[in-house]
Amino acid sequence: MNHKIASGSSYPLGSTLRPGGANFSVYAKNATTVELLLFDSVDADAPSRIIPLDPLRNRTFHYWHIFAPDIQAGQLYAYRVNGPYSPEHGLRFDPDKMLLDPYARGIAVGPNYDRKAASLPGPNLASSMKSVVVDYRGYNWEGDAPLRKPFRGTVIYEMHVRGFTRHPQSGVAAYKRGTYAGLIEKIPYLKDLGVTAVELLPVFQFDPQDAPQGLSNYWGYSPVSFFAPHSGYSSDPSPLGTIAEFRDMVKALHRAGIEIILDVVFNHTAEGDHRGPMLCFKGLANDAYYILDPRNGEYTNYAGTGNTLKANHSVVRRLILDSLRYWVTEMHVDGFRFDLASILSRDEDGRPFPNPPILWDIETDPVLSGSKLIAEAWDAAGLYQVGSFIGDFWKEWNGQFRDDIRAFVRADPGSVTKLPNRLFASPDIFADERREPETSVNFITCHDGFTLYDLVSYNGKHNEANRENNRDGCDNNYSWNCGAEGPSDDDRINTLRQRQIKNFLTLTLFAAGTPMLTMGDEACRTQRGNNNAYCQDNELSWFDWSLLDQHADIHRFVKLLIHLRGLLYTWRESSATLNLFFQQLHIEYHGIQLNQPDWGADSHCLAILIAKLQRPYVIYFIFNSYWEPLEFELPDRFQKSRLSWARVIDTALPSPNDCVEVDCAVRMEEHKYYAQSRSIVMLLAEL
Repeated sequence: MNHKIASGSSYPLGSTLRPGGANFSVYAKNATTVELLLFDSVDADAPSRIIPLDPLRNRTFHYWHIFAPDIQAGQLYAYRVNGPYSPEHGLRFDPDKMLLDPYARGIAVGPNYDRKAASLPGPNLASSMKSVVVDYRGYNWEGDAPLRKPFRGTVIYEMHVRGFTRHPQSGVAAYKRGTYAGLIEKIPYLKDLGVTAVELLPVFQFDPQDAPQGLSNYWGYSPVSFFAPHSGYSSDPSPLGTIAEFRDMVKALHRAGIEIILDVVFNHTAEGDHRGPMLCFKGLANDAYYILDPRNGEYTNYAGTGNTLKANHSVVRRLILDSLRYWVTEMHVDGFRFDLASILSRDEDGRPFPNPPILWDIETDPVLSGSKLIAEAWDAAGLYQVGSFIGDFWKEWNGQFRDDIRAFVRADPGSVTKLPNRLFASPDIFADERREPETSVNFITCHDGFTLYDLVSYNGKHNEANRENNRDGCDNNYSWNCGAEGPSDDDRINTLRQRQIKNFLTLTLFAAGTPMLTMGDEACRTQRGNNNAYCQDNELSWFDWSLLDQHADIHRFVKLLIHLRGLLYTWRESSATLNLFFQQLHIEYHGIQLNQPDWGADSHCLAILIAKLQRPYVIYFIFNSYWEPLEFELPDRFQKSRLSWARVIDTALPSPNDCVEVDCAVRMEEHKYYAQSRSIVMLLAEL
């Protein structure tokens, strides 16, 4: 056997099939011994083969590598690594623990997997996850490629792969419920709804046992791999089958014209702090992968989960970039939403960086050029960068939009003054006039927090099912239950809740920016007041498809709003800066009387006239969050043209009159409009 082939090579990292076998390479700087263990099954009591790596022959710099003959796709493997155990210096080697390959394209999780065994002293051979050798280059994409759609016109639908079809009412065959294949069957629903992109909660392989005792991790913000798709979401749970099924889903979404954005977690891992399990990174290069306290080697906790990835360390930077490139080139995804993205702006000691290398690496990478990049521009330690996030191309979740719109709809004092900025792409936050209006990703709800129905049905959180004595979850939700806590038999309360839901949807979908909806809000999905359902893998979190019949009026309302947004509210034909955006618009602010907007703290209403230059129509919005009806004067002229108004939206009206097609708009006989309490009206006039 050729000596060079037998020793292997340091590049590429991970396991790579080659003629006659596979090359294995892993970074383990301070390791003294490394063993490659091969397994015949995921829960085998013993490895079928142990291959020790010679520190002279199988090591180049800090990379350990070997070529193993006769290896084929599907081979299970793990590493066992020894070295100094010196936690105060950041080193935690444990030769008893099975370690995953950070670059493995597949992860096998057997029925005997035990997170606790990986946390306690002693071996965990039979109860560990295993890496899988994958040949990912033979898939027939049939000409598919990322869609590369511009942000202009994008409507995002945040969803959970498992929760989307796991419910018995989904109509999906039992073996496909909660899987990538199940999602494929529901693509016609997404197409009919009108959304243009799905944003999937984490699909990197995660640890389902990272949850309170007796519960399971549902959301998936607990990664053990940055390359392997989560096998629990596949109807064929084998690693090779999981990859193929994920690709089938991507290809099917693209055929429907729908982009796929992945919610990615590059801020922490499932290994937790010193009490957590040793699954991969801790046992290979703990001091390289995690931000540690230089005084004692303890884990920092900027993510609120026990550890923090050292994103600006050269090894981790490479890992993140390689992961993103892999998902674009080999899995054809269209973009990424970065969870707690501000952590990526912290240096190796945890201090905020003025120009963090990893963020510029991502933005300027030619492979990622054209991919959608969305930042959740804050972290769990108080770093808040919405409006100041590094880069020119990033879009940002606008938490201020969520809070200010919730406050206005609830009729909080002083909330009306903030409404114009939120409706017009938040220029007070995204002050750089060279940025696009779409920089602001506008949302009222997301996976984290109340559903839209719960937002108008609960004053406080009800997270007892999480077994943390209701301590978890946000306490400040800007919610209002409309008169009763939780479900109600009072028709007046339920009618008001429906109206408030329509108000929120109208504000989200007609505000300038990139709108995002949350799975099931179009059907009034409830979590019974739980605003932190991360560990609720049950019907509390799943989409109950029978709600579509119960709330057909809201479903219809959402579909028509999305359609109208595309028809009337695509502000321009091509991308433009905020500066050009405002140059193209004529905006007037009014109150119940023309030219007299009330900006006082006790004001709860506003009217806005919007005209797009060189377009033959004018839009008039009436926003009334006051608890009594108000009569609004309507303009009768605009630029010497007489205005004849027609009603397109009135959230106080019952379906189907609450929202109609433009050609079915109801003509107004008078130049005044009686807006019901807590309602939004949109009128249209053609010039």
